[in-house]
Amino acid sequence: MRTKTLKKNTINVVTLGCSKNVYDSEVLMGQLNASNKDVVHEEEGNIVVINTCGFIANAKEESVNTILDYVQKKEAGKVDKVFVTGCLSERYKPDLQKEIPNVDAYFGTSELPSLLKALGADYKHELIGERLTTTPKNYAYLKIAEGCDRPCSFCAIPIMRGKHRSKKIEDLVTEAEKLASKGVKELILIAQDLTYYGLDLYKKRNLAVLLEALVKVEGIEWIRLHYAFPTGFPLDVLEVMKREPKVCNYIDIPLQHISDAILKSMRRGTTQAKTTELLKNFRALVPEMTIRTTLIVGYPGETEADFQTLKKWVEDMRFERLGCFTYSHEENTHAYSLEDDVPQEIKQDRANQIMELQSQISWELNQQKIGQSFRCIIDRKEGDYFVGRTEFDSPDVDNEVLVDASKFYLKQGEFVNLKIIEAADFDLYAEPIV
Repeated sequence: MRTKTLKKNTINVVTLGCSKNVYDSEVLMGQLNASNKDVVHEEEGNIVVINTCGFIANAKEESVNTILDYVQKKEAGKVDKVFVTGCLSERYKPDLQKEIPNVDAYFGTSELPSLLKALGADYKHELIGERLTTTPKNYAYLKIAEGCDRPCSFCAIPIMRGKHRSKKIEDLVTEAEKLASKGVKELILIAQDLTYYGLDLYKKRNLAVLLEALVKVEGIEWIRLHYAFPTGFPLDVLEVMKREPKVCNYIDIPLQHISDAILKSMRRGTTQAKTTELLKNFRALVPEMTIRTTLIVGYPGETEADFQTLKKWVEDMRFERLGCFTYSHEENTHAYSLEDDVPQEIKQDRANQIMELQSQISWELNQQKIGQSFRCIIDRKEGDYFVGRTEFDSPDVDNEVLVDASKFYLKQGEFVNLKIIEAADFDLYAEPIV
């Protein structure tokens, strides 16, 4: 007997993976909305579109499990159709079609018009910047480029996303203006590689020029930089950061490792000395800057000496924000030809050691903030707290500022001055300054 669907002819978009996927789902939803389709994000709908991630093993497993879950719902009559798009589908379409044939259709990362057609909608070229945002109303991601030209040995992104393609500055300004008109106050600039922005379109690294244009958008108060590559970093960006109050004193720059032998095998195009010098320049030019980085441990050939070099360097650099991942052996990458010779338990132990060290560093840095005041944006109310962030914190990955909701009332999406009264390793507790 067929189960009655809660919402008929409603398209439910399910997003997995990174902020780039969030952005892509929002563009898809905007296109569907423009074709008068009923569309929801991770709610109930009889037509399901799963935007998958195919980056590393854990993400691929989550994507496959999500597909299988919705296929079971389809077989049980709880949904009518299941479509799959995104990175996993781009990378493994033939395998997926063979292993999970009950999906109605698979689409790659560059097949949005075809996906829309399958959903009974037309791709509208004129919809520059039209998206249905899924983030809290006060911030939104702004994807400034697609793809990547870097040759990093461990990374499958160029396979899934193709070559680097920058968006025009005027189109990005239009998109920012539309977001601001809807109440967005913070833009989080994302790409596979911000550092490379403009080289294809303007024949030079043009991130600083883009920032100069975006700060003029009325209503936007914070602009945050994510995913900058260290090699060839355009230092004129720091001049804009220092000069323009709208550009947050924050940068996410994934460094991956610091042992020269590992950096060379990773094909990162840099050394420990060059990377350390770059970070010293960051600190000298913008002393207030918060630097976020991510590291990979357990890469093929990583010796205990390599790991100790990395650990000592993390201790010395005292990054404000840091994440650590275990190496994932990905087919069709350059590193796949190397022996994945670090046992999983050693990988995990090394990641744990780095994060324990970072937890202590973060705790010490946070203690220094007690008694200080910060301008914060309020993202949401969760449980007994209003949850906000300083300009030094990005959503979902960084510290949060918690305000007791039983004592104070704050409005989501508003800026407020908060005084830090207590600090943990990754959270700050605060009260409004009356």
